[in-house]
Amino acid sequence: MDSVDRSILACLSENARQSATEISHKVHLSIAAVIERIRKLERQGVIRQYTIVTDQHKMGNDVSALMEVTLEHPKYYEEFAKAMENTPSVAACYYLTGDFDFLIQIYTRSSETLEQLHRVIKSVPGVSSTKTYFVLKEMKHGSCTDMCPENGASA
Repeated sequence: MDSVDRSILACLSENARQSATEISHKVHLSIAAVIERIRKLERQGVIRQYTIVTDQHKMGNDVSALMEVTLEHPKYYEEFAKAMENTPSVAACYYLTGDFDFLIQIYTRSSETLEQLHRVIKSVPGVSSTKTYFVLKEMKHGSCTDMCPENGASA
């Protein structure tokens, strides 16, 4: 993967619906070359999916929180991970090194529904402790491949 591929990824991260024509102008390649590079990135699994970013407040989720979770023993990893995959309010779940085992990103309607979710998570077998942080304001969300030429980076 070279800097042109990274520029294409940055453009798609910014707006996955933009056309190959628009991207070709930004990265200074032909439309055919851009399409071929995108297909190659898809085949290689670099591009795993195309998705949307929703405004959680407009979706009715007024509470955003991060929760640290510690397990009693690593043998509970699979069961906990599966439980988080099946929990709609959990937007992301990260398995980490350090003082706790997981960091969970949560979007929910209210502090009451967060409390209910907290009880559910605490009842998952193997969970020994949690620590929850309310997010006051999201400062940045998205990809770290911000190399699209129109944003000041070169291809």
